[in-house]
Amino acid sequence: MAKTPLGRLPREAIRMLELPRLPSEILGAYRALVDLTGTVSDAMDELGIVGVVPAHALPPVATGTRIVGPAVTVRNIQRTAQIHRAALDKTNTQGESEAHNLAEPGDVLVIEGVMGCSNMGGQSATIAQRQGFIGAVVDGTVRDPQQYREMGWPVWCRGFTPITGKWRMQTVEINGTVQIAGVQVNPGDLVCADEAGVAFIPRERAVEVLDAALEIDAGDTRRKTDIDKGASLAELMTRKYK
Repeated sequence: MAKTPLGRLPREAIRMLELPRLPSEILGAYRALVDLTGTVSDAMDELGIVGVVPAHALPPVATGTRIVGPAVTVRNIQRTAQIHRAALDKTNTQGESEAHNLAEPGDVLVIEGVMGCSNMGGQSATIAQRQGFIGAVVDGTVRDPQQYREMGWPVWCRGFTPITGKWRMQTVEINGTVQIAGVQVNPGDLVCADEAGVAFIPRERAVEVLDAALEIDAGDTRRKTDIDKGASLAELMTRKYK
């Protein structure tokens, strides 16, 4: 069934109602990588693709989490309105609900946000999870981190704040191009994230990256086997694993 905007934003601010999607077997192959972002990062290096953000820039809220899925993008900017007046008038210009409305199971919410106030809170995350998002990557601050942990819903972000973004920021675009920690991300691009960081793979190159990653992964497996079998340092240094 065709998606219909909720009316929170002007129609032209929603650039795409339906995402171009990768086949499920491609996503499954990425999920099966042992060292998800490490292997993907190596593959992207070999192919000359820039798109990996280390965890010191976007740390995960909880340890032991990893996700693979297509990006649904949101772009927020700082508001210039007087905060007290906006709070009194209840003029909330955050519009991530439009992204929630477009989500399909397995999607990843990707937000180009602002610092110092919340780009996402616990209630918004609960709705996002219900609508099918498997996690979020936020280039900005969020609040209610304990709720994400309790939900078991993975989030990567710049940091935490108790300060609401309702009166301090404005959502200006859904499913347009965003900048996440200096990396350009388009709707439908593949997001791979774990404890080490976040990799954004251009959708049109996802198969190419996967092929390189599988070759690297197989080589790493062979090398680990040799290490476990007691291969000498000289043997390990001279054998070709890729």
